[in-house]
Amino acid sequence: MNPYRIGLVIVLLSLAWAFFAFDLQRFFTLETLKAQQEAIAAYRTAHPFLAITIYGLLYVAVTGLSLPGAAVLTLAGGAVFGLLWGTVIVSFASTIGATLAFLASRFLFRDAVKARFGERLKAIDSGIVRDGAFYLFTLRLVPAFPFFVINLLMGLTAIPTRTFYWVSQVGMLPGTLVYVNAGTQLAKIESLSDILSPGLLLSFALLGLFPLLARRLVDTIKARKVYEPWEKPKRFDRNLVVIGAGSAGLVTAYIAAAVKAKVTLIEKHRMGGDCLNTGCVPSKALIRTAKLLSQIGRAPEFGIRRASAEFDFADAMERVQRVIRTVAPHDSEERYTELGVEVIEGEARIVSPWSVEVRTEAGTRTLSTRAIVIAAGARPFVPPIHGLEEVGYLTSDNVWDIRELPKRLVVLGGGPIGCELAQAFVRFGSRVTQVEMLPRLLIREDPEVSEIIARRFRDEGVDLRLEHQAKRIIVENGEKILIVEHQGQEIRIVFDQILVAVGRVANTKGYGLEELGIETTKARTVETDEFLQTLYPNIYACGDVAGPFQFTHTASHQAWYAAVNALFGDFRKFRADYRVIPWATFTDPEVARVGLNEQEAKERGIPYEISRYGLDDLDRAITDGEAHGFVKVLTVPGKDRILGVTLVGEHAGDLIAEFILAMKHGLGLNKLLATIHIYPTLAEANKYAAGVWKRAHAPEALLRWVERYHAWRRG
Repeated sequence: MNPYRIGLVIVLLSLAWAFFAFDLQRFFTLETLKAQQEAIAAYRTAHPFLAITIYGLLYVAVTGLSLPGAAVLTLAGGAVFGLLWGTVIVSFASTIGATLAFLASRFLFRDAVKARFGERLKAIDSGIVRDGAFYLFTLRLVPAFPFFVINLLMGLTAIPTRTFYWVSQVGMLPGTLVYVNAGTQLAKIESLSDILSPGLLLSFALLGLFPLLARRLVDTIKARKVYEPWEKPKRFDRNLVVIGAGSAGLVTAYIAAAVKAKVTLIEKHRMGGDCLNTGCVPSKALIRTAKLLSQIGRAPEFGIRRASAEFDFADAMERVQRVIRTVAPHDSEERYTELGVEVIEGEARIVSPWSVEVRTEAGTRTLSTRAIVIAAGARPFVPPIHGLEEVGYLTSDNVWDIRELPKRLVVLGGGPIGCELAQAFVRFGSRVTQVEMLPRLLIREDPEVSEIIARRFRDEGVDLRLEHQAKRIIVENGEKILIVEHQGQEIRIVFDQILVAVGRVANTKGYGLEELGIETTKARTVETDEFLQTLYPNIYACGDVAGPFQFTHTASHQAWYAAVNALFGDFRKFRADYRVIPWATFTDPEVARVGLNEQEAKERGIPYEISRYGLDDLDRAITDGEAHGFVKVLTVPGKDRILGVTLVGEHAGDLIAEFILAMKHGLGLNKLLATIHIYPTLAEANKYAAGVWKRAHAPEALLRWVERYHAWRRG
């Protein structure tokens, strides 16, 4: 704690101690006020401005220090200054005092609470930023909530000071009027409980609910205004229409069918979307074959003198297609039809908030529906590089169509897709040049992660060109040449094929969003609120088309919220929860992460401790010849609560699951350490990382006493 905080704590504690030590609370009782009423009134008549000043400062001090006595002081305001001036003085003095208590709480405790409950507080803050004024107004109107508690708790949130001040002043005004008015009739009051009758308390409670009800009414009016240009059908053919049969669309349709809703799933291309046909499944199939070739090349490491493999790249690519065909039934039209989903192969267009037009080979028809979920996915982003279109290029969509191994392959991009495919192709025998305009690969990961991957790539033969920006492509003497710029100099890279892997962009065109006025974000995804609703409350979006994460598993995660909110949102809606989002990059070694990494914690100013365990020390990693990588856990300083984990090594994408579970359910490293892990397995690395944390937080003083105890026991 910095010296200013320490000083303020000392001052506040000293004042509070003095208040109780000298029994000053005896001056803030109803009996004392009645006994001294005439004397106080006489002083006020003789010195009106000084009386107002002293009274106001005293009120500010009592409320600012959260001391008992504010209720009696409010009565005194009415008794001494009358209803009008008493209300004005108390209103300003109480609000200023409350704001000082609010600011003191924020100054003293906000950072500590943020460090301890960072992710949970983030969710609270987002709600406070959105609806904080409404919540505070309700709390101020209901006397059941102690005002000093409200002041202190609100100081821990992100509500702006100005908002806290004016909402508090307006919200406390009805209660102030009641107490000041009671003070004008002080002689009739026997106890403070006489002031607030049950009926008056109920009235305040109902008044407190008014702003929240008003907010709901405003939202309803806004929704009706959005729907004004459209005629709503009197009845609907379906409960839900889902556009897109990728991961998000399939899960949405599955949930709808499971709860017996009538749901239609529309897909214009292939069931399973990108993940099955051009993304996760084919890439992992290709990576597996490439890894086998790499392992054969490492035969001497495993005590085998010589091993070799004969292969045809076309056979490897055909295996990729076999894998796709094997997995495809999981996402097939037949399976979903059996589950109760109506599947239509065709091109969808939203023509109204409740109508979807579908064009199929048999013709065009219009479906009416209560709700729509957009799950249109994303596609590879192709940058406007001069000459690229003319020479042709590969992306993660069409690379699976080639059957001849490129001799010289340029991979544009150092993100997950670019890295996975660059390593796979170099292992098949291509001369791979990977071009990345940023200073390192996998820029979202910590620098040490990027360095491990870059070192492995260079060892395997990838020609890494970091901080190189692609400018244009030319053809000279029948050779394709990529011109890149590095440190102000132009460099020429000759290639046979170029693979563009610089990111993905959401599919937002061609199915009616423009006509309905549904906007997109700066990231070019469909704009949604925390419930995944678009501009129209009955139209939702999830998956890659909505962002902010473009992973198959997050698409499935969002789909639950989209489906449930679309079908049952009239009763209750659920905010999409992004607190524990994991991901993995399937290079060799794999990189997996959940929660914060070190660079993010630094950027966001979140305090943390690091517990790092190297896999070069793990028995199973040594026996498998994979003794490289690490487990790095970020925790709250002094606590075992996990903020985030980065895992680099063999099967990192599988090993991270234990930490995902721990973070989701609030399990600390002590719980992981106390869990039995099978020996010898790679999963033991997680336990040993927890052990690193435990050793760093060993109770040294206690252990010294225990050492003395054992010495005494030895005699």
